[in-house]
Parts: sequence; structure tokens; C-alpha cells
Amino acid sequence: MSILKVDNIRDNGTGFNDVVSFQNANGTENGRLCRAFVNFNGVGAVAMRGNFNVNSITDNGTGDYTVNFANAMSDANYASVSTSEHDNSTALDFLVVDGDNAPTSSAVRVNNQSNAGDAGGKRDTRFAMVAIFR
Repeated sequence: MSILKVDNIRDNGTGFNDVVSFQNANGTENGRLCRAFVNFNGVGAVAMRGNFNVNSITDNGTGDYTVNFANAMSDANYASVSTSEHDNSTALDFLVVDGDNAPTSSAVRVNNQSNAGDAGGKRDTRFAMVAIFR
């Protein structure tokens, strides 16, 4: 087994969508790196705690957010992985892609849904995390 120790790995393309991929000895792609992520507070004035390739979060209303990418994806056929806080009550919150607004190459809209006494409605969350893979 070999160990590769480097400070930087770069693709050999010219744009953001020429991503680094991991391949086996036969050249079969085994995976790619995360293309975008964000950790943000969705209560009050939305504020990002940490991010990569996300330039802003749009607050569309209670529990409804749009994650805007700094560099667009090649298309909208990416995977969005998301989670939100559990507030130690009887509620179970989950951050999901908004079913009424399809993801685009430049943004994904997510809703923080609750199964609490608000009949499964949306509610703001202190901890929202979204990661994009393509």
C-alpha cells in the first residue's frame, strides 16, 4: 500500500465543474468530493457559521431557506444531504428539499419540517446543515 502526502490536489480542467474524482486502477470512478456545504442559523437574521461554495442563504419565511451556490453546478442532478437540530421537546425536525421548488444548478431550496404540535408545519431552526455532492 502507498500513502500519498500532498498539500493540494487540483483537477486538470479549467472550470469549477471539472472536479477531482477518485478512481480505481481500472479508471472506474469511486467517488467525488463535496461540492458545497453550509452550516447556518435559521432563526432571526439568517447567518452562516461555516461554508464552502455557498455565497448566501435566502430566508423565504418560517423554516424555508434557499442555499445559493457561489459557483453553479453543471446541472441540477446533484444530491443534497441535510439535517437540522432537535430542540429537546417532543418535536422531531427534519430539513428536506422543498418539493414545490425543484433544485437548480445555482441553488437548492430546503424546508425545516416539524412533526410537533404545529401539525407538521415549517419552523425556524438554530442549526441547519446542507451538503451537496455531484
